[in-house]
Amino acid sequence: MTSPPQSPSLTRALRGNLCAGCGLCAGLAPDAVRMVDQAPGFLRPSQDAPLTDTQEKALSGACPALVQKVEADGRTDDPLWGPYVSMQTGWSTDDELRYAGSSGGALSMLLMHLLQADVVDAVIQTGTHADLPTQNATVITADLAGIRAAAGSRYAPSAPLADLQDHLADGRRFAFVGKPCDVAALRALQARDPEVARAFPVLLSFFCAGVPSHSGGMAVLAALGADPDATSAFRFRGNGWPGQATATLSSGETRSMSYHDSWGGILSKHVQHRCKICADGTGVAADIVCADAWESDAEGYPLFEEADGVSLIVARTAKGADLLAQAVAAKRITAQPFDVTQLAAIQPGQRERRRALAARLLALRLLGRPVPDYQGLQIMTAARQNPLKRNLRNFLGTLRRALRGREA
Repeated sequence: MTSPPQSPSLTRALRGNLCAGCGLCAGLAPDAVRMVDQAPGFLRPSQDAPLTDTQEKALSGACPALVQKVEADGRTDDPLWGPYVSMQTGWSTDDELRYAGSSGGALSMLLMHLLQADVVDAVIQTGTHADLPTQNATVITADLAGIRAAAGSRYAPSAPLADLQDHLADGRRFAFVGKPCDVAALRALQARDPEVARAFPVLLSFFCAGVPSHSGGMAVLAALGADPDATSAFRFRGNGWPGQATATLSSGETRSMSYHDSWGGILSKHVQHRCKICADGTGVAADIVCADAWESDAEGYPLFEEADGVSLIVARTAKGADLLAQAVAAKRITAQPFDVTQLAAIQPGQRERRRALAARLLALRLLGRPVPDYQGLQIMTAARQNPLKRNLRNFLGTLRRALRGREA
């Protein structure tokens, strides 16, 4: 059987191992592309039919494996954190939601506000797979119970854009919550399609340290001594801050490990290649972004001891700032100003990846490997914050790993 002509965009994304697994290609061309699991457990596109010229053009201009363009448009534009209107810290005034969320429940409560204020009709977000508790599923929620059920970080692959055509046909107005790459793709698509802009009036994201494979979640279960077939529920985080990775067995027994051990010791070692050369782990294309506002030690390094959750809340657009102000006025969120100069200390992972990116990209380009076309993300400005020796170490390390056939 003859294979269909392959999309140039998909070919480039897969050849360079640049796919983020967002599902945009399947969402644009559902009759031609579907998302499938590929070893070691990432979501990747499988093309079964040719793409139309319109689909190919839309994909080439929005796929986060290929391109991301950012314009400050008069906003404060920090080399590490991107354009924003305001930064605050806060938490949900609903104590249960604050406890359930990965940080202070601010993102979950913002979703609740959008529903209650009739800004949107429903929310598209990522929740737990019904049959595989360490894996993800895209869910549509329209009430507090659904939002509470989806609260908490999900460190596993997700493709929330794969059902894009269904969402457009639905007719409702959705708040969309996704990884920074998911939101960047949707924002780029909105610029060329008014119907997409109508269907998704609010885009929200979170600081993302990368997407681990399904094998990462299985490795956490193995470390907990939890049989996957006997595991009825699993949380990567939440129910406290930062919350523990917790497996609930069919017997009702629970087994847990700290965030430091689950993410730092296991999951971070299973992150896909695209995330290691990501220019945007902080959701620069969203209206509002939430993250952990970690407590820090005397040297400013984040602490991971259990505490009441506190969210960093970044309004990146005027719309986002207005919606946040409304949620605060409605007493759904408590918020106070945040000094951006503190952010580099309490988000060291994001800081170091941004500063290392130019050196990593240069190494891959030297080898003729495809890399995303990043525009307006101040990559060189961030790199100049690094000592030359550190940039050289990142360059040589990426070069060495690429030559050995390993991920950057």
